[in-house]
Amino acid sequence: DAGVQEAIKNRLGWLTIAEEMTDVGEDLATFANEIRDAGFRDVVLLGMGGSSLAPEVLRETLGVTSGYPNLTVLDTTDAASIRAVESGLDMTKTLFVVASKSGTTVEVLSLFDYFADRVRAAKGDSAGESFIAITDEGTPLQELAREQRFRRVFTNPSDIGGRYSALSYFGLVPAALIGADVEMLLRRAITMAEASASCVAAEENPGVWLGAILGELALAGRDKLTLALSPGLTSLGSWVEQLIAESTGKEGKGILPVDAEPLGDPAAYGDDRVFVHVRLDDDTSLDNAMEKLSAGGHPVVTLRLQDAYALGGEFVRWEMATVTAGAILGVNPFDEPNVAESKANTERLLEEYRARGALPEGQPAVREDGVEVFSEEAVDGLVDALGSFLKRVRPGDYVALGAYLERTPSVQTALQSIRLTLGDGVRAATTLGYGPRYLHSTGQLHKGGGDNGLFLLFTADDREDVEVPGRTYTFGVLKRAQALGDLEALRQRGRHVLRLHLSSDVEAGLKRIDQALKAAVTAATPR
Repeated sequence: DAGVQEAIKNRLGWLTIAEEMTDVGEDLATFANEIRDAGFRDVVLLGMGGSSLAPEVLRETLGVTSGYPNLTVLDTTDAASIRAVESGLDMTKTLFVVASKSGTTVEVLSLFDYFADRVRAAKGDSAGESFIAITDEGTPLQELAREQRFRRVFTNPSDIGGRYSALSYFGLVPAALIGADVEMLLRRAITMAEASASCVAAEENPGVWLGAILGELALAGRDKLTLALSPGLTSLGSWVEQLIAESTGKEGKGILPVDAEPLGDPAAYGDDRVFVHVRLDDDTSLDNAMEKLSAGGHPVVTLRLQDAYALGGEFVRWEMATVTAGAILGVNPFDEPNVAESKANTERLLEEYRARGALPEGQPAVREDGVEVFSEEAVDGLVDALGSFLKRVRPGDYVALGAYLERTPSVQTALQSIRLTLGDGVRAATTLGYGPRYLHSTGQLHKGGGDNGLFLLFTADDREDVEVPGRTYTFGVLKRAQALGDLEALRQRGRHVLRLHLSSDVEAGLKRIDQALKAAVTAATPR
């Protein structure tokens, strides 16, 4: 298709971006020093998907250089999370990075409206000095930044898709602001790009070699890419997850990245797994587990990184591997045909909210111990609903948890426990994503990939809510509309999905669900 070929040609800027960005390394360092010397103590990045995940990896892996501002990545519409970030900020000493390739991302613009209102209250007419933008040429965000007199606008090359933009301004501006050595990152990236060039034989080409393994194993049924990461590299998993899932999950095909799933014994896994161990040279913490998995018959790939700055090369390696795997699967790794479904559903639901003052929640099939179950089939109690859900899991399936909840340590622990219960109970791969963040990541694979996913969506009554200035909805309404829009898109695709609404204490509700899952697993296990 000539049109598709042309679209692909316009998405290949990532192949040369590392070399091109070396020309602006000095400018980025100068700008970062300007921000530091101006007295900014915090940087808050407002972004989603490709514009937020790479900065998060760089912040968590490289840390913040002494004297430079701290970086917080805010990629949620959860009101409590937004207020928690706000509570730790001095609005006169915080720089906000508004990052969106399209310049139209509803979450990003809503977050800007909120914090712009707060900064104006603190700084008046000079509020624009506390904002910078990263976007493509000619976007509404670029125009907004000019109207609001942002401190600076970084115009990114338009021929780079969001999930391939780690080494463009989207990743490097935040890295520079925390004092990272941008030139070192780029040197590592260029070395990997040269090693992955077309003149290098496939078996010696690190990007093509990895992509060939992942693509061919997926064709052979091992389509669950399970990541095992050194403790110092754990945040890399979310970035790889988005890259692989959104690039390959379409046309009924796809590779499912499994990130942060507790590792088990070899016998706990089916024959649908491939394990990739990404380890720092000085870390041996997962070596024994990987050796056991390999001895147990599971394919294990080990990637060794010299140090944290090897991330520059890893961005290139995984991008090349992803497009290679896409070619083997026969899909276009540069489009995202199903992402728009949930977005369109969300906008329609917000319109309904504007007209009626309420969202179409529907009626729960079960109310029990602070948990409401929304199911398309008749069920008798929470255990029965979860038992019916588990009976649908077949070998080769996966169970995805989508949590439209405040991300706290206790919530994370409870959800990880649920994953462990599910994995042990049905021997299926499990994933966990927080909404609406995962809509810009694994959401594409959920709708466009193979029909082997089952979905548990968690929603809750917000313990607090905040208005979005200048808009007709609150953050709580926006988040609920996104959850309901995702639910609708999954059901329209014929996916089996159960919505579990926590109407009282969230942590207590999650523990109750975990207990009910254990009971359902026990009831289903032959005596």
